[in-house]
Amino acid sequence: MAASLDDVRRQIDTLDAQVVGLLAARERLVRTAATFKKDDQGVRAPARVEQVIAKVRALAAEHDASPEVVERVYRAMIAAFIDLELAEHHSRTAGPL
Repeated sequence: MAASLDDVRRQIDTLDAQVVGLLAARERLVRTAATFKKDDQGVRAPARVEQVIAKVRALAAEHDASPEVVERVYRAMIAAFIDLELAEHHSRTAGPL
């Protein structure tokens, strides 16, 4: 239990360091996934996005977190990773100029 606002902030800072580490690991996997996808539609994979959203909403409920907040965070994160993966995919398939 936090004793003060400073204590809460320290705990948030600790969690943020863990979250960034996990995002970095996810990014490495996204870059690898780009090597297996043939086109932009494969990168965007809307059915997969909805599958992930359904999964994390269920996980949020299991962890007593707001499914709406978790969904919004994941949709923003997925959009950013799709942009990154598209760039990665295009750089791999562009060929010489």
